[in-house]
Amino acid sequence: MNSRPRYRFEQFFATRRILSLQPAPDGESLLFVSDISGQWNLWQVSSQGGWPRQLTLFTENAARAGIFSRDGSRIAIMADHHGDEKFQIYLMDAVGGWPEKITDRPDVQYSLAAFSPCGRYLAFSGNAANPQDVDIYICDLETKETRQVTPGGGLRYAFSFSPDGSKLLAAQFYGNTNQDILLIDVASGEIRNLTAHEGREVKYQPGPWLKDGSGFYFVTNEGREFNGIAFYDLEADKWSYVVTADWDVSGGVLNADQSLMAYVVNEAGRSVLHVIERETGRRLALPELPIGVISEVDFAGRDSRNRLFIQMATYKEASTIYVLDLSAGTLTRVTESMLGNIPEEVFVAPELVYIDAHDGLRIPAWLYRPHGIEPGAKVPAVVSIHGGPEAQEQPGYNYGGFYQYLLSQGVAVLAPNIRGSTGFGIEYQKRIHRAWGGDDLKDIESCNRYLRSLDWIDGDRIGIWGGSYGGFATLSAATRLPDLWACACDFCGPANLITFLQSVPPHWKPIMKAWLGDVEEDRDFLIERSPITYVDQLKCPLMVVQGAKDPRVVKAESDQMVERLRSMGREVEYLVFEDEGHGFTKRTNQLKGYGAMADFLIRHLKK
Repeated sequence: MNSRPRYRFEQFFATRRILSLQPAPDGESLLFVSDISGQWNLWQVSSQGGWPRQLTLFTENAARAGIFSRDGSRIAIMADHHGDEKFQIYLMDAVGGWPEKITDRPDVQYSLAAFSPCGRYLAFSGNAANPQDVDIYICDLETKETRQVTPGGGLRYAFSFSPDGSKLLAAQFYGNTNQDILLIDVASGEIRNLTAHEGREVKYQPGPWLKDGSGFYFVTNEGREFNGIAFYDLEADKWSYVVTADWDVSGGVLNADQSLMAYVVNEAGRSVLHVIERETGRRLALPELPIGVISEVDFAGRDSRNRLFIQMATYKEASTIYVLDLSAGTLTRVTESMLGNIPEEVFVAPELVYIDAHDGLRIPAWLYRPHGIEPGAKVPAVVSIHGGPEAQEQPGYNYGGFYQYLLSQGVAVLAPNIRGSTGFGIEYQKRIHRAWGGDDLKDIESCNRYLRSLDWIDGDRIGIWGGSYGGFATLSAATRLPDLWACACDFCGPANLITFLQSVPPHWKPIMKAWLGDVEEDRDFLIERSPITYVDQLKCPLMVVQGAKDPRVVKAESDQMVERLRSMGREVEYLVFEDEGHGFTKRTNQLKGYGAMADFLIRHLKK
């Protein structure tokens, strides 16, 4: 490769991670969660930008979300401890406040929902009554009394109060591709299933109410391959689609007077923003946005200026918040995420490619080619498998700069959306159900074959990396396709599907049979698909990274793989973070973990 300036690992990871955007009701500021302090905390910043104000001072706990009450005077917060995902609910005054716990059950996972319109009540969900069920609770913030609204049984998540506060919109969750929308009477607890659909798998996800309470918007794929936005008319007791596309549609947020609707179309992973007049469907002209990933859009509830808040990332910029003023047609950056002082031309834009699978299926993938490859030269590559598996690889600043650092070191990256990924239709997504380690593994083999077909890739220096399900896929590929890889790096992936099923969070267990399999009925199948079964076939160097507090893929999953390999004298590096869960909450751990994984891959691929 041509001689180019080299930038340090720390520069690529010198970002402020940002998530969970929520505008203040008046639109003059917004809440977001960031690790500016070194840990996830809640911050507030002016809509004009500037230095944000830190609202929480967590060090061992991690804030995950924050929401305003309707009048903006209070903030509810969700936080967990050392990444254990046992989220608790906190409440604080918006000005001069300090977070006080509303819940204090370290054995329970709660999820934050919404304030009532009057601000006195706070709705949330949790598995406090029965570890395998998720129920809906309402806390009276004046009396501090909390009551269970749903009677138990199933997985029920609250979303929002009706405009008059008498009803709750909620979702009944059966699986990633199957939900219902519930309408719950707050006083009586009566539950009405608005979307009952026995015998079929359909997604239904609640959205915003009309101000008069006559109905609400929601996202569904009823009768379609892709998600669209629909409206439910409560008086007529029927619904119809209002926005559809040949890709998934998300968002459906309304401005203050509800004359406008904003939504995002996911075009093969690239986000395209649309704003329309709600009643006529006429599309507004928008300023050009960079190609990237929009994770959230929202209007403020009482803001009359028609400002749309956007959280967005690109291949050269980590997640950042903008304000789009629809009246003025201007886009203003509110937060700054990139701190590494790296010139923009250093970053590599991905190319969308399609790879032919063994059965004729076309696999979408993002291919990143390092700059400066000399004619005739060949470079090493990493195949990156995303988690989920029902998630999507998109062209953002992925994994905190992990890809871009590898690219700067002359290592190419291929990041596919193998079968089971979201964003390419419901049938594509469902191909992973009860099929882990089957055709998805053949897709990974096809990705390896594709890389070997490129004249600038060294086929003898291809590694594989992934986290969570991607870690399982990495272990499967390394043990069952051992001749294809120069190295493999697993980040918190299951090694044994039987012990994985036995150790998942209790409220996951009711849905695991349809998703992955049953420990007793499918025992032989699960053994046949587990990487641990083929551990003796591993040939390449392996690195395993694990959080000791991980509630999804417990540490024992990684322990057993490492212990088996070491007992056979195989090369394996094992890095455990005692104060982390499923991923990294602390910035120091993020730097150490990704730094170690990048060093491992580069060390073995650039020999």
